[in-house]
Amino acid sequence: MSKLNRRTVAAVTASAILIIIIAVYVGGALLPNSALEADFSQKGQPPSFAHIFGTDFLGRDMFVRTVKGLSISLVVGAAASVIASIIALVVGVTAAMGRGWVDHAVNWFIDVFMSVPHTVLIILISIALSRGVIGLLIGVAATHWVTLARIIRGEVLQIRSQSYIAASRRFGKSPLFIARNHILPHMIPQFFVGLILLFPHAIMHESGLTFLGFGMPPEQPAVGIILSEAMKYISTGAIWLAFFPGLSLVILVLLIDKLGNTLRFLFDPKEAQL
Repeated sequence: MSKLNRRTVAAVTASAILIIIIAVYVGGALLPNSALEADFSQKGQPPSFAHIFGTDFLGRDMFVRTVKGLSISLVVGAAASVIASIIALVVGVTAAMGRGWVDHAVNWFIDVFMSVPHTVLIILISIALSRGVIGLLIGVAATHWVTLARIIRGEVLQIRSQSYIAASRRFGKSPLFIARNHILPHMIPQFFVGLILLFPHAIMHESGLTFLGFGMPPEQPAVGIILSEAMKYISTGAIWLAFFPGLSLVILVLLIDKLGNTLRFLFDPKEAQL
């Protein structure tokens, strides 16, 4: 298959995945609260044509709850990924463009963050901020920027060695001018690809921490809460309460990861040479 055909297929794949993700978010956002109300006449129903994911032991439709939960996960994951990516961009460019001691200080700071497991650090931040959505969001954002920051730093160091950067310095341009006009434009594709690749990690940490009780409040139909509630009933044979929401979360995460890898293929300058 030619490069043109492979890139066309990649573009179509990315568009299809993006449409699915948007549909999940919009579907969950438009669901009224009345759709999440209990209906004891339908409690404990297995999957059927009327309720394709079954119902829980309050009679709530599990498909509706799952879509709503995935929509919430997308919002939290997107917000955390954007914040983390912006931090990574600023830190990475600052480290590569600054003096030697600045680079060493930033690398030391990154090593400190990477030495602590993500889950433990997110829990500590969440507890310090009285748990809840804000604590979860800040915790996820504060722990997911380090890898991308190192990648951006390496890219900036490579760009700094180019001849047009040296020429710009000889013309008396300031480091701020060089960073704004020569460095940042090259970082935009890397920034967006890194943001999307951080997305699935943020969603999984959000769901995991919510499952453990450090994230969303219990009244929210988040996937982590749905799975936590389902643990009480799996022993009764109601495996659909955990299977379908868990499978939906995994599929969503894999789709976002596929979207990130596809965009990285499309933005790769080597692949752009037709």
